[in-house]
Amino acid sequence: MKFTTNNFAQSIYFLSLFDQYRYQLFNSIFPIEMKGILKIYHPDETLKYHIQSTYCKAVYSNTQHFLEVEIITDDSLDHVDDDSLQYNFPQISINVFDFPIEDAELVGKTFEIKDEDADNYTGADLFDDKDVFLTDSKLVFKNDSSGELELFWEGNITDFYTGSDQPIPFKLKCNFKQDEIVVEED
Repeated sequence: MKFTTNNFAQSIYFLSLFDQYRYQLFNSIFPIEMKGILKIYHPDETLKYHIQSTYCKAVYSNTQHFLEVEIITDDSLDHVDDDSLQYNFPQISINVFDFPIEDAELVGKTFEIKDEDADNYTGADLFDDKDVFLTDSKLVFKNDSSGELELFWEGNITDFYTGSDQPIPFKLKCNFKQDEIVVEED
């Protein structure tokens, strides 16, 4: 077989189809339930991240309750266009740590977090060496129809895509439903 640019392009196309098939086959055998979605409203495009894992707890320490939240997106890019800004940053983690709250009850509560130089309660990680900051966070906790805790989080994030000085708005909706681990017996 003579090697040509056309053969090479066909081979790459076939491999990409094979990878998509393998991914779909894996997900049909081991389905992973999406826990929510994070949308970042960049002026050039709306970026959509699927949430892989969530953690939320009201921690009691030294006569004070503190809110701890961690949201991690998956790094799947199957739903993303080839020229998307998201390809450079496929995964994000955002969190709240040591934020003082009145009591351990979260359902029906709204928390507005204004980070300042002295008090910083939110963070973001790109799994990269870039610094990213969250500002003007508003967290609303509710129960869904099945009684599971849900979080609606709005705020702004540093424009790590293009480096603009203007922060980008984001919205997040997720649940904290316990993952069900199924173990088959032989």
